[in-house]
Amino acid sequence: MADLFDKCKNFTKAREIMDMGIYPYFTEISSAQETEVTIDGRKILMLGSNSYLGLTCHPKVKAAAAAALEKYGTGCAGSRFLNGTLDIHRELEERLAAFYRKEDALVFSTGFQTNLGTIAALVGKGDSVLIDRLDHASIIDGTRLAFGKIKKFLHNDMADLERVLGLCNDNGKLIVIDGVFSMEGDIAQLPEIIKLAHKYGARVMVDDAHSVGVLGKNGRGTAEHFGLEDETDLTMITFSKSLASIGGCIAGDESVIHYLKHHARPLIFSASLPPSAVATVMACLDIIEDEPERRERLWEITQKMRDGFQAMGYDTCTSETPIIPLIIGDMEKAFMMRKILYDAGIFVNPVVPPAVPPDQTLIRTSFMATHTDSQLDFALEIFEKAGKELGVI
Repeated sequence: MADLFDKCKNFTKAREIMDMGIYPYFTEISSAQETEVTIDGRKILMLGSNSYLGLTCHPKVKAAAAAALEKYGTGCAGSRFLNGTLDIHRELEERLAAFYRKEDALVFSTGFQTNLGTIAALVGKGDSVLIDRLDHASIIDGTRLAFGKIKKFLHNDMADLERVLGLCNDNGKLIVIDGVFSMEGDIAQLPEIIKLAHKYGARVMVDDAHSVGVLGKNGRGTAEHFGLEDETDLTMITFSKSLASIGGCIAGDESVIHYLKHHARPLIFSASLPPSAVATVMACLDIIEDEPERRERLWEITQKMRDGFQAMGYDTCTSETPIIPLIIGDMEKAFMMRKILYDAGIFVNPVVPPAVPPDQTLIRTSFMATHTDSQLDFALEIFEKAGKELGVI
């Protein structure tokens, strides 16, 4: 008779990599998430964070979190549905609805839960949900919880999306995409997606986790970037990237938000977002609106680093954003590259299957508006040495 835990005892791959001395995960950081972090007493240049605007230690953000902590305490001791809705939860929802030019918004405790709750609640039996094959895991898991049919299309392939739409019945259809794809760094082809959605009677939901604060003249994300804010049905964001906190939000028509309030299980059955986290997001929204120079600086850095990597001979895939992947190919070589960089004083993230296709193992670099030119020049120097040492460039 099989033991349920046999699979755990037989999982040896991670331990083998640990024994090789190149295991890259669960690294303990003992400082704030800034351009430099402290690990084992060493200062390491952070090129693996999603804090695109560098707001985790902004004085206004820390002060807002501290003030909320003093007023409301550490937590809400219940779900939004029952006793866990504070006035600042609703204030944030109104603020986000206005920011995204939508009628209403709903705040969840994590971005992952936002996708789970929204997709599972909206896509019922007989409906179809269509997703890009490289969508985030939270989107994929949301479709698995839904009772509708799941249909995947090739990454950013509009001909394949139309083919898949043609296979759907006349019931409800929801297209869910990442605005910016978190590993590849490219942008969804939202104008073409919107056109196809109109043609086939589908609704469109954009996950702007890596777009908020980054894309668009005012940092409102993918739809603003393309001038399609009125055409996008639902916008989802996480608070753990540019907004320097934790949590998530879905913004859309009031009737949809009202429905989700009463049907999204991750909202109804999870404790609500701590007040300090809520205040952090509102302070970050203020900075996004008041300090556009941060976004301008971020794009200067992005151009500098992409040009530098490409000049060395690195394959940066289809990146268009501050997420710049370096395609390595072989998993073990990617782990070795990470170790060489780490030993030289640079933190990056190796990304392996199933997060990427088997032949697309990569080193994911990501940049903050607060990186200095001297830090970037140092990074380019080390990446060139590491790439040549491993024969990647």
